[in-house]
Amino acid sequence: MALSVSDLPAMYTLLSNSLSGDEALRKPAESTLAQSENLPGFSSCLMEVITAKDLVSQTDVRLMASLYFKNSINRYWRNKRDSQGITNEEKSHLRQKLLSHLREENYQIALTLAVLISKIARIDYPKEWPELFSVLAQQLQSADVISSHRIFMILFRTLKELSTKRLTSDQRNFAEISSQFFDYSWHLWQSDMQTILNGFSSLAQITTSNASEHHHDELYLICERWFLCSKIIRQLIVSGFPSDEKSLQEVQPVKEVCPMLLKAIQSLLPYYSSFAEHHRKFFEFIRKACTKVMKILVAIQMRHPYSFGDQCVLPLVMDFCLNKITDPEPEIMSFDQFLIQCMSMAKIVLECKEYKPIMTGRVIDENVVTLEQRKKNISGAVAGVLTSLLPNDRVVLLCNVLIRRYFVLTASDLEEWHQNPESFHHEQDAVLWSEKLRPCAEALYIVLFHNHSQLLGPVVVSILQEAMNGCPPSVTDITSGLLLKDAAYGAAAYIYYELSNYLSFKDWFNNALSLELTNDHPNMRIIHRKVALILGQWVSEIKDDTKRPVYCALIRLLQDRDLCVRLAASRSLYFHIEDAAFSQQEFSDLLPVCWKLSFKLVEDVQEFDSKVQVLNTISVLIAYVGDIIPYANELVQFFQKSWEESSGESLLQIQLLTALRNFVVALGYKSPMCYSVLLPILVSGLDVNSPDELLEDSMQLWEATISNAPSMAPQMLGYFPSLVDILERSFDHLKVAASIIEGYIILGGPEFLSMHASSVAKLFDLVVGNVNDRGLLSILPVIDVLIQCSPSDGPQLISSALQKMIVICLTGDDRVPTSTAVKASAAATLARILVTNTNFLAQLASEPSLVQLLQNAGFPVGENILLCLVDIWLDKVDNVNYIQKKTFGFALSIILTLRLPQVLDKLDQILSVCTSVILGGSEDTTEDESSSDSMSSSRPQFPSKEYRRRQIKISDPINQLSLEKLVRENLQTCASLHGEAFNTAMGRMHPAALAQLKQALKMT
Repeated sequence: MALSVSDLPAMYTLLSNSLSGDEALRKPAESTLAQSENLPGFSSCLMEVITAKDLVSQTDVRLMASLYFKNSINRYWRNKRDSQGITNEEKSHLRQKLLSHLREENYQIALTLAVLISKIARIDYPKEWPELFSVLAQQLQSADVISSHRIFMILFRTLKELSTKRLTSDQRNFAEISSQFFDYSWHLWQSDMQTILNGFSSLAQITTSNASEHHHDELYLICERWFLCSKIIRQLIVSGFPSDEKSLQEVQPVKEVCPMLLKAIQSLLPYYSSFAEHHRKFFEFIRKACTKVMKILVAIQMRHPYSFGDQCVLPLVMDFCLNKITDPEPEIMSFDQFLIQCMSMAKIVLECKEYKPIMTGRVIDENVVTLEQRKKNISGAVAGVLTSLLPNDRVVLLCNVLIRRYFVLTASDLEEWHQNPESFHHEQDAVLWSEKLRPCAEALYIVLFHNHSQLLGPVVVSILQEAMNGCPPSVTDITSGLLLKDAAYGAAAYIYYELSNYLSFKDWFNNALSLELTNDHPNMRIIHRKVALILGQWVSEIKDDTKRPVYCALIRLLQDRDLCVRLAASRSLYFHIEDAAFSQQEFSDLLPVCWKLSFKLVEDVQEFDSKVQVLNTISVLIAYVGDIIPYANELVQFFQKSWEESSGESLLQIQLLTALRNFVVALGYKSPMCYSVLLPILVSGLDVNSPDELLEDSMQLWEATISNAPSMAPQMLGYFPSLVDILERSFDHLKVAASIIEGYIILGGPEFLSMHASSVAKLFDLVVGNVNDRGLLSILPVIDVLIQCSPSDGPQLISSALQKMIVICLTGDDRVPTSTAVKASAAATLARILVTNTNFLAQLASEPSLVQLLQNAGFPVGENILLCLVDIWLDKVDNVNYIQKKTFGFALSIILTLRLPQVLDKLDQILSVCTSVILGGSEDTTEDESSSDSMSSSRPQFPSKEYRRRQIKISDPINQLSLEKLVRENLQTCASLHGEAFNTAMGRMHPAALAQLKQALKMT
């Protein structure tokens, strides 16, 4: 039943009751509203409540109505199959109603309506709502301050929503909107800016905060409108024009707007300190406005670097930012967010690839200026501007200021460290560089040094030497000298790759860094943390004779009393263990204490990021340190406890699964000793109800467990059906799944096949014919292994998949290399079946279901399928490895025994293939098998999937039987079957081919 105007009183009552503190009133009202939300007219009734003039004072009811209205629009505006949705007539009414109610007094309701209009516009503009922007533009002409503010709220939200649409037609629409609104928005922005500055000039004369708060609401509304207008202009410039990086078309508004944006910042900043005490609301606006406008300049530069690089933009902005960084006014020193944006601007300009000189050759036709040549010309011009902006003395000054002022820890930094050492440690992560002042300064410093390494290398070494001389290791007080040394150590750590040309790590470590660790005073945590950082960053420069002392230093730092120092040491230890030059020999005797300290650190840390970091270190320890057995019991207990504590933390569990996989691999054939913790974790990860993000890592853990198992554990036999459920949902993990299936076939043997025959058949039938070539290349070798392990029962079990493989062989596309590989692999398996189970393949080839499949694939009716497979074996013999070639040889020799005259037509080719395989017998082992054999001679063999796979290959009948003997016997059979026709066919052979055949068969 549709709702109408007559239902408004009831709607009002329900909304009022839904706000009641009395549950007896609230619950029924909420239930009735929830049941009514999909009824036609529900949204219209809510809109009437929101816009009713006699309810203006009932803010809480109107706000509740706006929330229900928002939910209704989000759920029902798009027509869905399972709901009636909102009718087209009601949609039209609501669109008109929304545009007629632009002057909403309540800010929260106005914001909700603005968001709703933007959501509707994303769906309906321009097709169903072409008049949206023209109505807004018309209303702006006669709007008062509050109306224009609300319209700009709508414009900003709508433009932001539409700018994310990526279709060409949508981007073209957005460009049209930009051209329609830019001029008006820009003129209003300039006008409001002047009004704001005039108002601020008057405010500066007033020192009574009460008076300013009471009498300047309209000025504040203009400030807010200007702020919205600024964001709209950003949206129009950034999204309304194609990036000039690709088009090389100058974006004129960039040159017009950016200098004015900079001027706005310069005009607002003088009021920053004077408004702090008496005009707090406007002080906060200035903070917000200056930061946002700098962000807008950064966004414009990133979108339109060439236009921003113009002489009237880049020098002004860059010079301003550099001056604020190196010589800020006293009040700006504490304005961290603004300084961060200045540093961000300097950083992106310095690393902007469009501003780097392009080293290309001379243009051949100098009368034609290519796109690349134009880019080169522009880049050269901008590079020249930057060079003039950053002479050597200014670069050196900037480097000194960054290190001596911004790298130095402040009192608030030390307090934060004291209160939350984990959070302070993670502040250094790159993801946070743009949120904190010191990490931002460090990021700028790294880019600056990279651009000017030859100039700054000696400068940084000089600062480092000065800091070490001014604060010897024995100093324990937190002095300016100690803080400068900490800053200098950080500066040296971040640019190790360049500074190693000017500084010997060995001398630095022996003469300074190692001595710092002898001082255990609590204040030395500042220097100890930075030493830990240096030892990790400089890992590539640590040579053999210094490795052992560095490893010992890291273990000592892991024992520090400060959690921040221990986390820094753990991270650096990770870098060392993962390094290609890691020395197990130098580290082996440190392992017991290293394990103990790592386990203790996991227990002591509380934050998610900290646990993940230490888990990564434990994971690489397991993977790279060699013999893990002595620590296995401790690790089992660690994994048990960590998994229990990680409940609900999927990302942490992913790290645990990775570490556990490394543990299983490291244990090898002794991996059952961890099954008590491993198998329950594996079961939970493979559960269809577990989080999807755990599945990939759980699959990899399962694969590692199977690959390293000495035998098939009874519990693991029961897990196999989970694989069917996983692959029925998606083939994303097919490659790992194929390895798991192979492991079950090899380790599980007949017991596995008898227990899970239906699951195996279902899996192969599910995959073959339903995945691409890459997927088939993963699964076909597994089918071959199944046939090797179970030559009599295996083919019957997977007959449906084998039929599909015959279809692939006879109808597949040979034009793509992967398709050729698929066809060759499938043909080799079918050849194996003919050799080991001849009657089955003959029976399969005559199955009506196979004939039907081939007809559906367009294969000619009436063709002899077995003879067609012979053509494939002859054709693909050069696309397979030696064992598969030998399999083809055996299969073709069996074909010689068929009483079919067509065999004689192919006799020459069949014997040619058999001859080449026999004479190529020196290739009897593949490269993989050869390497396995050489490995087996150098170390003892233990039961595992790989070991059993090699045993299967060794006992493979294809390896055991003599192709030479079989060809000789079957050739005699062929002669007796065909008589004179055989002799005629043999007579057609080329004398050289016949001579080779006699040589291969040792016939005189």
